[in-house]
Amino acid sequence: MNRHRLWLYTVLFAGVLIASTASILIRYAQGAGMSSLSIAAGRLGLAALILTPLALSRSSNEIRRLARRDVLFGMGAGVFLALHFASWISSLEYTSVASSAALVSTNPLWVGLASFFLFRERLHWTTLVGIALTLVGTIVISISDSTNTTQSNPLLGNTLALIGAVTASGYLLIGRNLRQRLSVLAYIWLVYTSAAVVLVVWAIVSGQRFFGFEPYVYLIVLGLAVGPQLLGHTAFNYALSGLSATYVAVAILGEPIGSSLLAFILFRETVALLQLVGIILLLTGIAVASIAEQQSTGEKHPVQQSAD
Repeated sequence: MNRHRLWLYTVLFAGVLIASTASILIRYAQGAGMSSLSIAAGRLGLAALILTPLALSRSSNEIRRLARRDVLFGMGAGVFLALHFASWISSLEYTSVASSAALVSTNPLWVGLASFFLFRERLHWTTLVGIALTLVGTIVISISDSTNTTQSNPLLGNTLALIGAVTASGYLLIGRNLRQRLSVLAYIWLVYTSAAVVLVVWAIVSGQRFFGFEPYVYLIVLGLAVGPQLLGHTAFNYALSGLSATYVAVAILGEPIGSSLLAFILFRETVALLQLVGIILLLTGIAVASIAEQQSTGEKHPVQQSAD
């Protein structure tokens, strides 16, 4: 193995590890009294603020020349991304980290179904197998969590995590089209800024507070913006420069596994046997569907990574 390829594997592993901390950091912020909507608004708001000078210095000409259609599509993707974060982060108030992280990772399932129903893209039989495994895994997790007395409302939390996966799929489907015309920097600046505006306005209108917390809470939110939001996803895109989209897509499935391990270490959050079976089935289904999807498109599309 040459040195460059080893470096790409290292960057990808680091990206998965960084992304795995998102659920943990959110739990700590929620435990300090910050609302889920404020956490989402702070995370995207800070990410947009960090990106703005970089985007303006490197992609200002491209941003100024954006067609009205592309701006509207980018804003639409931002709305989906805002809904994703609002629902998924809220899910962590009610269900376990393991279930939330696994269920929100089902976006390849929803992207595949939307591509079939909306764009009439043919689904390969292996994609259908992946979808079936994912659905069975989701049902098994729901059955296991229905008897969970350690979480406040697992059914609500799991539903919010699934809504997070569906809305992330809307963001990814729009992005798949938009990224063919825009650079990565211009695209993520437009989408992250749009999502941040939606979340900040939503939080203010709903009466959520941003101030009055301990300093470490703001460091947690900053960590979410710099870590999972910027470094994690940048690592995934960087790894694509030399690794296949299929490999990266499957590697990202290590994120819910990492989140579950960290939740066990830090919160003593255990995984029931039936829940573990469901998670394994779900992740296997996602892996099968991701491989089939990437192969059917000849590895042309960017990896369908989670927005987390």
